[in-house]
Amino acid sequence: MKRADVLLISIVLIAALAFLVPRWLSNDADKGGPGKELTANITVDGKLFKTVTLTKEEQTIDIRTDRGYNILKVHDYGIEMYDADCPDQVCLGFGFITLPKQTIVCLPHRVLVEIASGSGEDEVDAYVQ
Repeated sequence: MKRADVLLISIVLIAALAFLVPRWLSNDADKGGPGKELTANITVDGKLFKTVTLTKEEQTIDIRTDRGYNILKVHDYGIEMYDADCPDQVCLGFGFITLPKQTIVCLPHRVLVEIASGSGEDEVDAYVQ
């Protein structure tokens, strides 16, 4: 290895660390947990079905429509699609969500689950003229 190779490897490593270190040092202020009031808005066919507070305790939400059923499970300050009878099962692949603005979507049943902050964070930031 020549001096230029070592220099190039060093620059690449420093650039990679510049992206990774802020993630390690973040305090997870947006993440749910005790003292954080995160809620999930569940929308069915464009209309608000239910708003649930994300808590540590486990609870199950049944959504039954003429298109089929979806079962959501709330636990550990997050929510996940536990079961659905849609043909593609894509909604089950979204996994467990815990952060504001994360979503779970079931297109065949027209179900949308979105996490919103309970602190009024979803208000308008600015007006453009």
